[in-house]
Parts: sequence; C-alpha cells; structure tokens
Amino acid sequence: MSDSNDWNTKIIEEFRANAGQVGGQFEGAPVLLLHTRGAKTGIERVHPMMYLDLDDHRYVFASKAGADTNPDWYRNLVAHSEVTVEAGTETYRAEAAVVAEPARTQIYQEQARRYPGFAEYQEKTSRVIPVVELVELQPAD
Repeated sequence: MSDSNDWNTKIIEEFRANAGQVGGQFEGAPVLLLHTRGAKTGIERVHPMMYLDLDDHRYVFASKAGADTNPDWYRNLVAHSEVTVEAGTETYRAEAAVVAEPARTQIYQEQARRYPGFAEYQEKTSRVIPVVELVELQPAD
C-alpha cells in the first residue's frame, strides 16, 4: 500500500469511527468521503476531501494540493459521474457536475476565503483547479 493510500485509509477509518469528524490537518473542517469508480477499471475508490456547502449546494475541489495535474478521482468522476457521498452519518448517491465559469471562480474564491490553503494551492499551479458540484440523486420510487 502506498503512503497516500495508507494516509487515506487512516482518515477514512477515523471519519467512520467518529460520525464524520476527523482530527489532524482536517480538524474542524468539513470533510466527506467521495466514492468514485475507476475510469478504466470500474473499481470503486474512496477519497476523503474537504467540501463547501454554499447556497444549498455542495462542492468539492480537485486541488491535489496545487499539483500540476488533476487528481485521479477527478478523471474517474468525469468518466463516471454517478458517485456516492458519505457526509457525517449520511450516505447518498449523487451526480457529479463540473462547475463552469464564472460560477467556478466565485465558488473557489469562497472556499479559499474560508480555508486559505486553497488559495495557496491555486498559486502553486498553472492549471485552473476544477470545482465539482455533488447533486444528490433522489431514490427511485
């Protein structure tokens, strides 16, 4: 298991053991678990990440800490937009939709205002960090 996978596994376990609350660098921050399917493999992957609830919408950010490439989970959800979200003690299916400009910039700026690390991520890279809205899917009747 890679260091990244081991780190993710620890966060996921802590999240599930504490009703969605985690400590360390995420203490007090809104964190969810995003389940995606591999773009090529179809294998489910779980990714802990910060999110933003704004005006009754939920967003995640493909920041990858300011790396010059998008995270794998982003490529996966572009290929398979139906995802599962664990937020607190709630789990639901959602459609992941990449947010277009100018809304993307406004939403990202709000996240960076609340959590300045996101401003640093954007400064570190030449790519535009994608913002993804998670739209809850209603169960079939």
